Formats: sequence, C-alpha cells, structure tokens
Amino acid sequence: RGETVIAEAMNDVVYQGYNGIGKFKGKPQKILAMFQMYPHHYHVVALKGKGIKTIYDIKGHKVSVGAPGSGTEFKTNLVLQEALGIPYSSFKVFRLSFTENANALKDGTIDVGIWDVAAPTSSVMDLSITRDIYVIPFSNEDIAKICKKFPFYSPFEMPAGTYKGQDKPVVNPSVWNTVACTASLDEELVYKLVKAVFEHTDYLKMIHPFAKYTTPQNAIKHSVIPLHPGAIKYYKEVGLTIPNRLLPKK
Repeated sequence: RGETVIAEAMNDVVYQGYNGIGKFKGKPQKILAMFQMYPHHYHVVALKGKGIKTIYDIKGHKVSVGAPGSGTEFKTNLVLQEALGIPYSSFKVFRLSFTENANALKDGTIDVGIWDVAAPTSSVMDLSITRDIYVIPFSNEDIAKICKKFPFYSPFEMPAGTYKGQDKPVVNPSVWNTVACTASLDEELVYKLVKAVFEHTDYLKMIHPFAKYTTPQNAIKHSVIPLHPGAIKYYKEVGLTIPNRLLPKK
C-alpha cells in the first residue's frame, strides 16, 4: 500500500510478495532484500515415551498445529500437508498457542505440539524443565522435499542442549526473517543503512543474542529475493560474491 519503505517480514511472505503468488497472487510487490535477521525453526515436540520418533509417527495422535491464523498454523499446512503429504485427517487436530501447547503436553491433552519460532523459545524451555521432551528431527530426504516445494525454506541444525534433555543436534526446516525495502529506495541510503547495521552488530548482540545470525554471509546465503543495489554495493565492498539469483532484474 506504500505506507512504509522498509519492513521486516518472514521469507515466506517476502517470496510470495515478490513473485506475486499465494496471498499476493497477481499482485507482485516491488521490493528487494537488504539483509537477513535470524531464522524461525519449525519445532515438533512430543514427550519421551510416546513412541513418536519421526514426523510420520504423529499419525493417529493428538496434534496442535498452531493457533488459528498464526504463522505456525500456516507453515504446518505447508510442511505437513503440502510438502510431506501428511494430511490433517491422519491425526486429531488441535489449534493452540505456544503456552497452550506446553500446558496441553503437560496434562496429556495433546501428544504433539508444533512451534514455528526462533530457538530457544521460553515455552519449550519451561516444558523441558518439568517433562522429558523429544524434539522430532527431520530426515535429509524430508528437508529436501520441503525446500524443493518451498524455496523460502532452508535446513537449520539446532545444537544439542538447546533444550534440557535434547542431547543431540536436531535438523529442522527454517524460514528466515528479511529486512526488505521498496525497489525504488535510494541506493546510497540503503548502502549506508546496511553498512551501519553490520558495523554495529556487537551492539545488536547486546540487545538480543539472535543478532549473531545477522551477518553479511547469511544475507547472501538465505535471501530468497534479489538484493537492493545499495545492499549489493556493501556486500561487494566487504568481499562477497553476489550470485546471479540475487541480482535485481533490469
């Protein structure tokens, strides 16, 4: 609508907006990427002892797919139904918030809770203190299916110990957050803004530890739409190579 010139959004929305698909069908947005912030991880959490070891084991169980209208619910539809062919009809569907997920797992109302959020997240941390949790990993084959179907996904490995009782690394599909701008925004202004961000990442890390993901390298690796010329100027200045897929169309 032209109400702002710079915004942060998750890469599924950014990808759909730029390409004029999904909720933006027939209305491609004139936007370009500046940099990547941090990833959201697709957590699928069960309690140990339930016999749920893989994503396919959720069939026949009580599963919270996310609160109504939430990003988690939207992404669960993409990951389970569209990419992996696990229909909602194969399990009993609950639609709960993050806090409700944790409480429902504690009291046995559900067997599996799904969170799409940066890790670690407080509700899963709290749950892991009082219950033995199992964060379900995705196989390389399933990650490949998801990323092929939806290019805004990428694999991410949650280190062992992210949550109490999680003794091994867990690979799951992740969607990054992009800071994007209108394609017409002044090149020199975008260059100065991007440079200012990356010259002050130590300060950003003091504000929030997730800023450790905000790097020039991740901007290149995880951008799903072309970069703004001002951003490209900075990345070239620090010695990075810009792949053709990230060059804006002329």
